Amino acid sequence: MKKNLLFLLLLLCSQLKAQNYINDLESIAEAELKSGSALLAFEANPNTANYDVTYQKLEFTIDPNVYFISGNVTTHFTALENMSTITFDLGRITNTNNQYYANRITVGSVMMNSQSLAFNHNATTKELIITLPSTMNAGSTGIVSVSYAGAPDTAEQGFTKSSHSGVPIIWTLSEPFGARDWWPCKQDLTDKIDSVDIFLTAPSQYVSVANGVQMSLTDNGNGTSTTHFHHSYPIPAYLVAIAITNYSIFTQQAGTAPNEFPIVNYIYPESLSSAQNSLAVTLPIMDLFEDLFETYPFSNEKYGHAQFGWGGGMEHTTVSFMGSFGRNLIAHELAHQWFGDKITCGTWKDIWLNEGFATYLSGLVVEGLDGDTSFVSWKSSMIDNITSQNGGAVYLTDSEALNVSRIFSSRLSYNKGAMVIHMLRWKLGDAVFYQAIKNYLADPLLAYGYAVTEDLKFHLETTSGVDLTEFFNDWVFNQGYPTYTATVSNQANNQALITLNQTQSHNSVDFFEMPVQVRLKGAGNQSAFVTLEHVNNGQSFLVDVPFTVTGMDVDPNKHIISKNNTATLGINTLNFNDLIVISPNPAHDFVSIELPNTLTLEKAELFSQTGQLIYSGAQKEINVSNLATGIYFIKVETNEGSFHKKFIKN
Repeated sequence: MKKNLLFLLLLLCSQLKAQNYINDLESIAEAELKSGSALLAFEANPNTANYDVTYQKLEFTIDPNVYFISGNVTTHFTALENMSTITFDLGRITNTNNQYYANRITVGSVMMNSQSLAFNHNATTKELIITLPSTMNAGSTGIVSVSYAGAPDTAEQGFTKSSHSGVPIIWTLSEPFGARDWWPCKQDLTDKIDSVDIFLTAPSQYVSVANGVQMSLTDNGNGTSTTHFHHSYPIPAYLVAIAITNYSIFTQQAGTAPNEFPIVNYIYPESLSSAQNSLAVTLPIMDLFEDLFETYPFSNEKYGHAQFGWGGGMEHTTVSFMGSFGRNLIAHELAHQWFGDKITCGTWKDIWLNEGFATYLSGLVVEGLDGDTSFVSWKSSMIDNITSQNGGAVYLTDSEALNVSRIFSSRLSYNKGAMVIHMLRWKLGDAVFYQAIKNYLADPLLAYGYAVTEDLKFHLETTSGVDLTEFFNDWVFNQGYPTYTATVSNQANNQALITLNQTQSHNSVDFFEMPVQVRLKGAGNQSAFVTLEHVNNGQSFLVDVPFTVTGMDVDPNKHIISKNNTATLGINTLNFNDLIVISPNPAHDFVSIELPNTLTLEKAELFSQTGQLIYSGAQKEINVSNLATGIYFIKVETNEGSFHKKFIKN
């Protein structure tokens, strides 16, 4: 009875922990969805495509007691084509009488080389259009400075004033298009600012936070101080962030020599003690990610956390804004520093490259710190959520990329994205998978820039030598999941015959080709794990097993998104013809004859569709590169008789 009670308690704890994983991810997705509320009103602006931002100096004056910002933004840029105007994204609101609100963003002046420039601040398009002194030729460089002030639009929540324990705070959250609400910028997923300096002037009793390294803190002698941060890595506008309140600061040391760096934490004073305890786990998580992938991408500067007013978090480069300090959230936002900040999704259709990886890395923390059993529970919770509906793809359609709720779908962009990454790891093996991801992160064309799904696929294929077109079509671009039905029967010579079938939940995929793990069970808790390369329905596998099989589980370690799998113990008729496989099929250069270990190949004969003998020999691999496209037949002669197989040459 005690054993049964203990088992029930452990099962209940596992179920509660699994539900917590899903609740945490839904909270994270909800926070990022809120920050993306502007998306429907804005797509990448074609009017900003004619220049490249190389540097920006951001000077802001803010008092957390007042919802207001004044700023001067200096932009260094290179003309990508001949241009007579330069356009920035910058919000501005009009009332019903088409008169500008006095307290919204107002541009005071635009300067270039000490010359005042004409400009038009368009309220409808939220563009600041500046007329240059003369036409700039492609390849030439320029510097413009914009001075402005006002109370940013509150609808999109890019710039927010709130309070904690009666103390005011102002913070920003700009993903994906909220930056334009509070500073003139270029908002797209094609151009990153090569480096940035941020100067925050605020009342001296407050602490200012921004990306990068704090270079100085200057007392201005008038009750204000100016904090200077420098960030020397490329950064998109939506990841630039500031926050100002009465933070307490504590610092942790991370990294491995020579790549050591501080983790600087900006915490509400009333939360300091509990936050210090919770954030201690950041160090082992950082160590794990560095061991699995590479050194923290911004190790020349810092990592850190800044407490702010939402329940989730946001992965601003070098300083994640945190509404709470649970381990799952800490891991998710830290993972984004590699996947989302160092390499940023190149379109919102590819958001899974940000969110799927960040979610999967939080699962790797479960695996690394809690062990395999907890990791299986984590994967099971992901799968249950993914398969709660029959359809849904990881990759977004054009229309879905305009839907904020779809972009930040916890079920698809986060959970299914994460499990697809795990299935790639399962299919390719740990060594190849991790090396491919390291190569992806180190690619000079992607690092500190942008990537799309095909870039990840390229590195996985190049490292593994495996064509993943079928996999990506099934699991990334199309929809649904398989349900497996299996039958196992005992055979002579300590072998078992397994027949495996699947059905699909969505008609966009006709068959999911995957290596399927099964656990064979025997008396006295005996078990053996076997992996079956499942490429067609009705496929049979003859496997060695050192005991009499009494049962079987399909995918016991949750490597595949699937649902309602069943296995039965039966009496199968051994059919060697089903066990002989010609692979690949269709083939281009070579075909291989795959035999169960009880069969010996004596001779193979290759025939054309008209019966012409093309090849005869005892090799299991046959060169078909010189054959014309069409259908061919192979006669396989073995110690158990002759069998005829068909394949297609493409």
